[in-house]
Amino acid sequence: MGANTAENTNLRLKAVLDILAEGVWSETTLNAGEVLAEAIVRVPFNDHEAELLSGGIPRGHKTLTSASAKLVKAGWLVKGRSGWTIPDDGLRATVAFPDVSAFGSALDAGTPVPADVPVPTAPPAKPQAKKAAAPKRAVSKKAAEPKAAAVKVAPAAKKATTRKAPAKTKAAAAVETVPQPGAVAIAGDFNKILGAPEDWAPQYDEAQMEFNPLVQVWTLTAELPAGFYTYKIALNRSWDENYGAFGARDGANHELNHDGGPVTITYSHVTRDIVIG
Repeated sequence: MGANTAENTNLRLKAVLDILAEGVWSETTLNAGEVLAEAIVRVPFNDHEAELLSGGIPRGHKTLTSASAKLVKAGWLVKGRSGWTIPDDGLRATVAFPDVSAFGSALDAGTPVPADVPVPTAPPAKPQAKKAAAPKRAVSKKAAEPKAAAVKVAPAAKKATTRKAPAKTKAAAAVETVPQPGAVAIAGDFNKILGAPEDWAPQYDEAQMEFNPLVQVWTLTAELPAGFYTYKIALNRSWDENYGAFGARDGANHELNHDGGPVTITYSHVTRDIVIG
């Protein structure tokens, strides 16, 4: 943790790039909310940053989301409709400015990554330590035969009784441990386009998303003309519980710059955030 909020924010911005770089190397995809959440785990809020602002958003979270614009301006982060990605310059910045002071100064001054800094690759995997071979013990042939027979039979009996049970239990637990709302709506300035009587109205059927119990997400696919749209996720056909950008309750509006045509919005009640596809 840094000495103050400014230093902490720069540490979290650097963590955002590190997390996205790790995602490139491991071929895993995280949405913006998950990236920010992981950055906050790595650099926790101090007491001042943890204070809740109006709408229930921690001060440090709002500071971080606003500061992420500096990464975009520097060319180290791309915010797209399908999530955040890190370009080559962002990957190079993770090694060109290794400490928080140099990283923060480069961001504030608009210092480009030196041309001779190569794009980093995934760090080599650490070799696993080899287990020492167990010392051999001399046994008579007569004593060894019953033991070998016992080993041969026991694993077969164990497999027959335990192979399928764990998978079934795990799947059942996954469904039971993620309680879902009764309804999820996308309420925004395109509800009339979807056929609703008015915009920003989560009570209408036209704004409701469909739930997929197998993957535990809600989706809505719509045909929208080209334009700029804003919206929020509202639960149970009212504004009593709603989520905006980065899954923040009562947070800022989600934004969509759409080129026109079909768009699919997916909502996860685990993260309270969305993915655009």
